[in-house]
Amino acid sequence: MRMKTLPMIRRIIFIAAFSMTFLIFSCSRKTHPTKTSSETAAKKTDTTAITKPISKRRKAVFPNVIVVNDSAARKSIDGRLYYDVMGHRYWRNYKDGKYYLFNKSMYNNPDFKNPG
Repeated sequence: MRMKTLPMIRRIIFIAAFSMTFLIFSCSRKTHPTKTSSETAAKKTDTTAITKPISKRRKAVFPNVIVVNDSAARKSIDGRLYYDVMGHRYWRNYKDGKYYLFNKSMYNNPDFKNPG
């Protein structure tokens, strides 16, 4: 008698588990109806809709020259002082003591080379 009830219990458990998973996954689906032509036509004819103006994000403006205490600056491998501000590097001009935003002309300029 036990041999016949065991396969029946397995079938019942299998059917119950299958139906539960089917119900769980079928209820989680979301359906989105397609737009009809009357809705799109109504949308096109509505000219009184208020639109929000698009605002552009302003870029951060960095000055070309800054004055920094030399103790806050770092030294490069060749001994020159530099200071980083949000990804922009400023190099020290040893003639006037100010820090200038990097440009390619600094390579050949002797004012930006360490005198010592």
